[in-house]
Amino acid sequence: MFEIGDYAVCPGHGVGQVVDKVDEILGNASISLYVVKIISDGLIVRIPIRSRDGIRKLVTPEEISEVYGLLNNHDVKVDNSTWNRRHRDYLNKIKTGSLLEIADVLRSLFLLKEQKNLSYGEKKMLGRCKDLLTEEIALSKGTGKDEVDQKIESIFTL
Repeated sequence: MFEIGDYAVCPGHGVGQVVDKVDEILGNASISLYVVKIISDGLIVRIPIRSRDGIRKLVTPEEISEVYGLLNNHDVKVDNSTWNRRHRDYLNKIKTGSLLEIADVLRSLFLLKEQKNLSYGEKKMLGRCKDLLTEEIALSKGTGKDEVDQKIESIFTL
């Protein structure tokens, strides 16, 4: 359960702040919703309070360690399927909202970038994944986004 002022992660959108709880009538039913303002772009999202998949709490320090461990492991096979298949697979992982899945996509794209030029869509996705990770980790740890961004960049700089 979230309270007004709490930070929460909306899968596919990023970190937001719960700004209100409202009851709305949909058809014949009343539904309770969280109103969440996404930090990165100011988008307002309404999520049913009863939804188990709608939002989640920020990552814990243990989960952040797992994310950095995953990013540091470069000994993985890079997916060489067609760009549109990779894009679809990556998008499905991002939509889960799991920071580990997003980190996996980021790692894959960084490693693929070392082998060949990324498509426009892949470059955009790499940036989006990096922004999602940076924003949540920085907020969870109480540090600046630049510090987290530099740490992620240093993992992939040879």
